[in-house]
Parts: sequence; C-alpha cells; structure tokens
Amino acid sequence: MLRTVHKYIGSLSAALLSSALVLSAAGAAPASSPQAAAKEPYRIVAFGDSLTVGYEPGKGEKDVPYGFVDRLQEQGLLHGRTETLNVGIAGLKSQGLQNFVEAVAAGQPIGAEAIQPNLPDPRTAQIGAAAPQTQAAVKGADAITITIGGNDMSQLLETGSQMTDQQLSDRVQELFKLYSDSMKVVLDDLHGLNPDALIVVADQYQPMPEIADKALYPKLGQAAQAFTDVIDKMAASYQSQGVNVKVAHVAKEFVGGEGTMTHIIADRDIHPNQMGYEAMAKVFSEVIWGGYTKLVVHEAGAPMGIIVGGKELNTPYKPVIKNGANFVAIQDIVNAVGATSKWDGKTSSATISYAGNTVVITIGASSVKVNGQPVAVGAPAFLNKVGKESKTYVPLAALAQGLGFDVQYVAKLRTAFINP
Repeated sequence: MLRTVHKYIGSLSAALLSSALVLSAAGAAPASSPQAAAKEPYRIVAFGDSLTVGYEPGKGEKDVPYGFVDRLQEQGLLHGRTETLNVGIAGLKSQGLQNFVEAVAAGQPIGAEAIQPNLPDPRTAQIGAAAPQTQAAVKGADAITITIGGNDMSQLLETGSQMTDQQLSDRVQELFKLYSDSMKVVLDDLHGLNPDALIVVADQYQPMPEIADKALYPKLGQAAQAFTDVIDKMAASYQSQGVNVKVAHVAKEFVGGEGTMTHIIADRDIHPNQMGYEAMAKVFSEVIWGGYTKLVVHEAGAPMGIIVGGKELNTPYKPVIKNGANFVAIQDIVNAVGATSKWDGKTSSATISYAGNTVVITIGASSVKVNGQPVAVGAPAFLNKVGKESKTYVPLAALAQGLGFDVQYVAKLRTAFINP
C-alpha cells in the first residue's frame, strides 16, 4: 500500500505546490465576514495526513487527488475570491504534525525524516523545506483545517480483535494521550502565529463496516466516539480562552456507511471514496461558512459552467469552446457582473467598463485593449448565431481578468468561477 500511496501522491506536481506556497500574509479578510466586499481573497491553509491530501487507492500517477480540501476551495469560490494551501502529508501521525508545525512556527526548514521517519509521501522533503513560506501563509490565513489521528488509531483495526476489553481501553487511552499532547502544541503554535484565524479540527471516522467483524465493530465505534469527545473537550477548552477552535464532526457521517463511503470493501483501504470526501467537505464547509452547496459537474461535450459572484450563469446563449478558449455571450457577462457596455457598429467593437477598468473587444482582433493597452488573446471575439439571433462572443478570461475579476477554472466540474 505504501508504494501505491507514493506513486499516487507523486502526481501532485512540484509546480502546483510551489505556486501554492507563495501565498502572502498580507491583507486577510476580517474574521467577522469570511469573504468581504474587498478584493482580498479568503485564505485557507490545510494541515494533516492523507485525508487532507485527498488520497484514494487505485489511482494512477497522472491522477490528481480530489478530496475535501479541493471541494472547500470550490465552496470558498461561491463566497468570493479564495486561495487554498494544502500541506497535507500522507502517512502523517500526530507527532509528525507537531514536528512540522513547530518548524513552521519557527520559520525554519525541516527535513523529511525530522518530520516523521519513513513517510510514504515523496513531497515531504519539499513541504518541509518550504516551512518558512508556510509560516507566512498561516499568518495570513482566515481558516486553518486539520485532519490528524487516523494513522495513530489505525493499529486498532489490526490488533483490536486480539485484545481484551480492558487492554483495548488502555491502549485507546494511551493513544488519546499522545494525540492530545501533540495537538496542544500544534494549536498553541498555530494560534500564536495567527490569533484571528478560525482553526477547524476533524474528528476521526471509524472505517470498518459491521459485516467485517460484528464483535469488534461496536468497540471501534465506542473508541471513535471517545476520540470525538476528546476533541470536543479540547476545542471547548480553547474556546473558553477566546481561541477560535471548532470541530468538524465528520465521524458521524460515516456511521453505518463505512462500506459505501470508503475503499475498505473494494480495496481493503480505509480512505474515503468520492462520496466520503464530499461528506467531509460538507461538514467542514458548514463549520466555516454555515452551509454547503452541491455543485454540478458539467460533462464533456456540454457547455461549461460559469458561476459569477456565487450564482450559476443560466442563459440560452451557452458558452462555447473555440480554439481551446472559452467564449461567452458578452451581454450575459456584462449583466451578471453589473458592468456597462457600449457597441460601436463602425468598428465592430464593444467597450465594457467596470470599477474603473475598461476593456475594448473588437470582432476578429488578435488582441483586446485593457485600460488602453493591447493584450494578446489566443482566439478573437466572433459573432455566433443562436437561433435567429447573432450574439457577440468574447474570450471569457480576457474579459473577466481585464475588468479586474478573479477567474478560476475547476477542471473536475468543468466550471469557471468569476469573482470581483
């Protein structure tokens, strides 16, 4: 299994990690308003184990993980500009997380073996080396998420049936003590770096279905509930001190659905499948934003989705792909963002203005003018006949970015999110 984890996690490219690690600490949105009207993004930093990474067994080297953190990024984009840094490390235990966060707090690089010996995640050395940049990201974060403890507790799945009830209880308490000691350091360090950030810690679901071991199942369920109680008490203690620590109660979502929400039956693997990761994202999103929106996957061959300011753009003038670029009917976008437009029939050009920015788009031109300066486009605007009407279609990215909007395309959903 470790070899599989190594190959799969290796698909997270160094380029993606490096670009994520340049998040600035400046200008975080106020905690009282997760995504205020200002253009500063809502920043999330995700710490943890393979659940944070989004690992699933059976994936190839080219498969990019799609876990709960990726879905949180999407949920954030429904509220406004959002940036997410995922520094999850597959195989990490609570002591390993403590070692890594201590390095982050100190602003010092840390080696892979110093984080935790023999970790299967090939990105560990790179993540450890970037600890100073992660410190800057934590200082600028609005929310910090944590999943940890599953690798500490997983031994109970293998040895629990061989223990007496007392031995099992004693071992559980030992593991709780190790977890609690490490988490105190982690939470203290993260709060010390950013006293205003919301810190959301997940409890641990129990992955073994009842059919696998009817005698052990209720005992593992009791251990999972006891683990939740430990985290609840820890969060309550911090909250009583004015520290914004909350619990994402993901464990209860898996009870009775262990076989359908994880890979335990098909692959003998405890990690969530896509149903499980969505359930986790829903819980985290409800803690952070107070709700969760199930997003539509736009299938290949159908028009892509466009969400502007959190609302799906529904129009009879569907987006089209031409020469590899996404085009939209100009008036639809103008109306959706509240911009103004003016058509010049003599030059076959449209002038769109919003918040001090002006974009001039001319039919057939290889460039657009953004605030008077030419900007090359890969494909020019064109007239597209829809029914009996001809509509001016413009390159989505060039228009939205020219007007100062943030445009993020989510390949899994085939959807572009546009936020002012």
